[in-house]
Amino acid sequence: MDGARPPARVGIGLRAPHYAQLAQRRPPLAFLEAHSENFFGGGLAPAWLERMRALYPVSLHGVGLSLGSCDSLDERHLARLAGLVRRFEPLFVSEHLSWSSFGGRHVNDLLPLPFSEEAVAHVAARIGAVQDRLGREILVENVSAYVRLEPTAMPEWEFVAEVVRRAGCKLLLDVNNVWVNAMNHGFDPADFLVAIDPASVAEIHLAGHERADGLLVDTHAAPVAREVWDLYARTVERIGPRPTLIEWDADIPPLDVLLAEAGRAEAIVA
Repeated sequence: MDGARPPARVGIGLRAPHYAQLAQRRPPLAFLEAHSENFFGGGLAPAWLERMRALYPVSLHGVGLSLGSCDSLDERHLARLAGLVRRFEPLFVSEHLSWSSFGGRHVNDLLPLPFSEEAVAHVAARIGAVQDRLGREILVENVSAYVRLEPTAMPEWEFVAEVVRRAGCKLLLDVNNVWVNAMNHGFDPADFLVAIDPASVAEIHLAGHERADGLLVDTHAAPVAREVWDLYARTVERIGPRPTLIEWDADIPPLDVLLAEAGRAEAIVA
C-alpha cells in the first residue's frame, strides 16, 4: 500500500523485564529472539513465549549445545531443543561456533576453537548431526575470543566460512564479535567481511562491548558502539540487508532503549 510503513527488519532479544510491555504495546519489530535454554523447563516462561509467538516471529538462540566439544552431543539437550522447535516453529535456530564442556563438566562461557582443518571437520560433522536431529538447517554464530588456541592453520574468517560451507548450515554474523576480535587480535575487520559468502549469512547480531584490562569484552550490557554501527553499515552494503537482532543481556535497560537501537539499525538498512 502506498505510504505504508515498510516491514521491520530488526528484532530484539526477548527478556523477562519486557514481556508485559511487548504484549501491551506491540512495537513494530521483525522478530524476537529467545535463549533456548530459558524455555526448556515448565512454569510461566513457555507460556509467555507462546504469547509472544502469537504476536511476532520468534527465533531460538542456544548457548549450551557445545558444538565444538569432544564430548558426545547431549541427547537430552537436543531432545528439549527439538521439542521447542516443534512447538514454536521458529524463524531461526542458532548456536555458537564454540565449546563449553569437557568430560561432562560445563563452564559458563563460550570458549574458542583452534582454527585448524581438524577442528573444521569435527565441528562441521557435529553441526550436521544437530541438523539431522532437528530436521532443519541451523545458524552458527562467530564468537568473541580473548585467547587464540593452537594450532592456527588459517585465519578466523577462513575457519568460519569453511565450517559453514562444509556443514551446509548458515551463518549468524555477529558484527560486534568481528570488531571485538579485530581489535583484540590485530586484524582488519574488512578481511573478515570479504571472506564471508553473502549467501551464507542468514542473520546479523549487534551488541555492546566494554573495555577491561586492555581488551574489548563482549558484555551485551551497553549500547552498540559507534565503530560497530559503522561496520554494520559496511556489512549491509556488502551483503545486503539481513534480519538483524539487537542483543542486550545484562544490565537490561528500559524497552524504549532497545527500540531506539533497533530503530537505528532500521535506518541503516533503509
